[in-house]
Amino acid sequence: MWKYHNPNPKGKLVGDCAVRAVSAALGVDWETAYVMLAVNGFAMGDLQNSNSVIGSVLRQHGFYRFNLSEACPDCYTFGDFARDNPRGVFVVGTGTHVATIIDGNLMDVWDSSGEPVAFVWYKK
Repeated sequence: MWKYHNPNPKGKLVGDCAVRAVSAALGVDWETAYVMLAVNGFAMGDLQNSNSVIGSVLRQHGFYRFNLSEACPDCYTFGDFARDNPRGVFVVGTGTHVATIIDGNLMDVWDSSGEPVAFVWYKK
């Protein structure tokens, strides 16, 4: 189920899905997530919203990544994943968008439940 989630302290709707996803997944405020991503991005010579930078922050906090099958890349959506995973914290991504699913709730500023899942970060 989609739940509106915008931790941006100014309430802005900007291209900050990586910051929102990390904030929700780690249970930290938007500013803390922003700095974590910015510092890792700077150290890696990459942008804070790149998949490698998001992954580096999540790995530092005990998350693991798995990729979904390429057999039908549009068949399994964020909404499907949320319904199939009623417990736990997951960061799901398309390659160009990421969002967090907490206990079956898709946390995002828009209903991205129809987006196809390419990869998932999860905590054991």
